[in-house]
Amino acid sequence: MVLGVPTVKREVQSYLMATLKNLLDRMNPAETADTLIIVLVAETDLEYVTYVAKQIEVQFPIEFEAGVIDVISPSASYYPDLSKLRDTLGDNHQRVVWRSKQNLDFAFLMSYAQTKGTFYVQLEDDILAKKNFITTMKSFALQKIATKESWFVLDFCQLGFIGKLFKCAELPWLIQFFLMFHNDKPVDWLLDHLVSTKVCSLDKDSKHCKMAKAELWVHYKPSLFQHIGTHSSLKGKVQKLKDKQFGKITLYYAHENPEAIVETQIKPYKQYTLQKAYKGESFFWGLLPQPGDHLKFKFSHPIFIKRYLFRSGNPEHPSDRFYNTTVEVLTEMSASLNRNSNDVTEDGYIIIGKFDALGVAQGTVDSKFGRILILRLTVHSESENWAILSEIHIVEDHPS
Repeated sequence: MVLGVPTVKREVQSYLMATLKNLLDRMNPAETADTLIIVLVAETDLEYVTYVAKQIEVQFPIEFEAGVIDVISPSASYYPDLSKLRDTLGDNHQRVVWRSKQNLDFAFLMSYAQTKGTFYVQLEDDILAKKNFITTMKSFALQKIATKESWFVLDFCQLGFIGKLFKCAELPWLIQFFLMFHNDKPVDWLLDHLVSTKVCSLDKDSKHCKMAKAELWVHYKPSLFQHIGTHSSLKGKVQKLKDKQFGKITLYYAHENPEAIVETQIKPYKQYTLQKAYKGESFFWGLLPQPGDHLKFKFSHPIFIKRYLFRSGNPEHPSDRFYNTTVEVLTEMSASLNRNSNDVTEDGYIIIGKFDALGVAQGTVDSKFGRILILRLTVHSESENWAILSEIHIVEDHPS
């Protein structure tokens, strides 16, 4: 199974890392072993391409090393002079350039992918997938092949070109078609025209054409992918399309936490308070965290903590995370601590962890610290984004 994920530099928000994490999390080890994810960085700025490749290598070292993820990029000479494109369909020139380049990007990605596997699935860099989506798609495709059905595309998402599965052996048809008509129409329209060209007869009516196309273009329900990005790669375009068949997305996880008073200087957005998040009623959404801001959890009585988990960001706002933020505890023994130690703050808190690049902080707490009075998160640098805590889980230990 080959998954094609094209990405470009976005002005407002990049979803790529969150999308890759989601795709990998939704696969079991057997599925991962049978899958190649190809990330096409469709930019000619080599510095930016290298930056994205490095980010992927750092955040997914195991998959990168194992060859689960390939990163490719076209040379500048691949693209024609985009400023000389004809304006078509009454679209403004900027939009014509955007959709024409997308056609060329998809053709490039498919050209690389065609020898790499049996099935190719076109995805985007701002999506969510359902659990075990690889097995679902593969089983559906193999079942169609076993019953000798002559399909051309299996469709696992109702939106645009997301979740369209093809046989790798048939990709050359798409590549040729996209290259020939790249300036004329958007990519999803071209796919529709290609299927029509294959089966629709000029001497038969539209009803016959529709039935013939339905045999080649098979829809699977419910959808396996959801589009989450709201900021399109086309400047100024806000994309609010959602696939209604995907179902509800989980925006926060509720847990029963030890009784505590919670406080923070970070101003909440609307009703998304830290108190509600701690009780598992919603998520916390804070405006622009600043260096020195704290999120404090003062326990009603000193407790031993077995482990903690703080998850920031959520599927609709994957970049609204806590960056450069530490997890710290104040214990009954803090008064006797060495304040010169790197792990102890000036006001006597012990640093026990920090948020990683994916916006998650988790760990266990050594019982040698004794009972804990307060757990807090401390922000150390200014954030360009707001910050969401979508999961707070503090597990109390009850040593015998």
